[in-house]
Amino acid sequence: PGTGTPIVLRVSGGTSIVGGSLADEGITTPMEEALRLNVSAVALSIFVGTEHERQTLLNLSDLASEGERYGMPVLAVTAVGKELEKRDARFLSLCCRIAAELGAHFVKTYYCDGFEKVVEGCPVPVVIAGGPKLATFRDTLQVVRDAIDRGAVGVDMGRNIWQSDHPIAAIKAVRALVHKKASVGEAAEIFERAAAK
Repeated sequence: PGTGTPIVLRVSGGTSIVGGSLADEGITTPMEEALRLNVSAVALSIFVGTEHERQTLLNLSDLASEGERYGMPVLAVTAVGKELEKRDARFLSLCCRIAAELGAHFVKTYYCDGFEKVVEGCPVPVVIAGGPKLATFRDTLQVVRDAIDRGAVGVDMGRNIWQSDHPIAAIKAVRALVHKKASVGEAAEIFERAAAK
């Protein structure tokens, strides 16, 4: 892409919510294609604690080796699928540590109670997933602020941005939290001003 915008390309998949297990993923995009697309990093999911754990961890190990060969950073996504009860600090700490040990350059995981323990146990940077759609955008801002305060280096959010009535304003507000250390109130004001334009 010639936009100048850094892109993290998802390179794993292979199943849908209609078919079998969402955890049954393989590598869907070769490293050469990611290089041709000039992406900044590649991402894949790991499913620790599922019947497909071994395969997804081997996928990560293989991709990390290729990433090292080509100078391409690898983001490991600690996926839990529909098993929301697994989103506790102990489980996510294990997932993140395993991802780092298998070569991930950074890890995406869920925010949870005790999140600082997740970050402390992971030797590579951690970004948070957006998770389910929250009741208000201010709730989203609070989760981001809390995660950054507890050691996350950034966010990788979907529906809490794109399903907003004002996604560009939402991005500006989240950016202020992550990069300018804005308070939730300051970020909410940024959102309101940008949404009013």
